[in-house]
Amino acid sequence: MKARKVKGIDADGAAADEVAKIVAVRLDELCGFMPAARDPAALTTLHDMRIAAKRLRYVLELFAPSFGPYAAEAAKKVKKLQDLLGEIHDCDATRPLVAALGEELREQDARALRDLAGDAKDLDPALVAQVPHRAAYRGLQTLDVSLQARRGLLFARFLERWEKLERQGFRAHLEEAVAQRPGATGLMTSRSHEGNGAGPPDGLPSREPSA
Repeated sequence: MKARKVKGIDADGAAADEVAKIVAVRLDELCGFMPAARDPAALTTLHDMRIAAKRLRYVLELFAPSFGPYAAEAAKKVKKLQDLLGEIHDCDATRPLVAALGEELREQDARALRDLAGDAKDLDPALVAQVPHRAAYRGLQTLDVSLQARRGLLFARFLERWEKLERQGFRAHLEEAVAQRPGATGLMTSRSHEGNGAGPPDGLPSREPSA
């Protein structure tokens, strides 16, 4: 996924002010994947959201000391989200490989069966017992079922984690932390708060314990 361009960067500006612009765009980028990422079939969206989380995490880890104390806490929360999305992506990337391997083994066994049949006018079903990869099919099917089940559990955990971030006002708290940088005059944000469900823009909710 191509990173969203950060506009208005001033090479001669105060470092914290310029990084604040980056944080605002990366935060908006991350939250913008919801609610589409609530669809478990949205594989590309979930993968792109993981990349967006990684970008936000890196900038926060590097520059959190320039902002309010919640910035460092936010970096940890984003890392957990990124890791969880990464595990989901691992399942999504592995299942097609398992399916492809199964198809390759079936093709090899079909060729082996034809060789075993020789010049016979029809295939003797009993020859199936002699194909080399017969035992591998069940193992691959079991692995795929396991990956499918684990992916479902991970996706449910992802939704729970995101909903917790929303309840905690993650987005609004991070914007407040960025605004606490030296010399800042107010909240810096690149979005309206409608549709992202990550905490109200005004009247910040009370903080909950860290996830």
